[in-house]
Amino acid sequence: MGSDDLHHKKKARVQSDLRRRVAKRASYDKVLIVCEGEKTEPNYFLELISYYKINSANVAVDGNCGSSPRSVLRRAEELVRSEEKKGDGFDRVYCVFDKDEHETFDEVIEIIRAKKGKCLFFATTSIPCFEYWLLLHFQYTTKPFHRAGKSSIANEVLKELKGYMPNYSKGDKDVFSHLFGQTDFAKANAARSLSAAEKNHTSNPTTKVHELIDYLENLKRKN
Repeated sequence: MGSDDLHHKKKARVQSDLRRRVAKRASYDKVLIVCEGEKTEPNYFLELISYYKINSANVAVDGNCGSSPRSVLRRAEELVRSEEKKGDGFDRVYCVFDKDEHETFDEVIEIIRAKKGKCLFFATTSIPCFEYWLLLHFQYTTKPFHRAGKSSIANEVLKELKGYMPNYSKGDKDVFSHLFGQTDFAKANAARSLSAAEKNHTSNPTTKVHELIDYLENLKRKN
């Protein structure tokens, strides 16, 4: 009898916890954003979420994974399973990662595309790196980026960005607020570069960050 009482009390406690979690959330989608960067991308998206006053109980941002596309996906899957065990779940999961020089990039994209289930997975990629998205706030360019001697391909993008943001360094805060006035220009440039890349059968450079931003900007309208 004592065992049954404990079982019922535990069940009631779980249900109560679930009700509290649901009550804190707004009626729109629950979203997970997993980024390969520990600071740069998480800082950017957390600032965006705060600016648009999106309920923090609806959007989780995580950068606690390695820098490879595979580690981003693995972390996303881990967090999805954890949330489902709590009796709750995400509606959408965005895996934010760069191609840079990662060999698993294309493989991970195919895995994400093949995923099926209630929770929708999306690959929010940047080629070569996230800084290309930032560069598009200042100019439209489809110039391919390549490694130059000992300088990595990502560093080559960073050099170009520093022509506009001399003090920029990875992990900076307030990047979103600093660039907010040019966000629409960047989104138009990103869409334009994707279209050009498809016509030219290339992907260097491209980014899909604007698609995630569009979604987040309109999230509160989804009911």
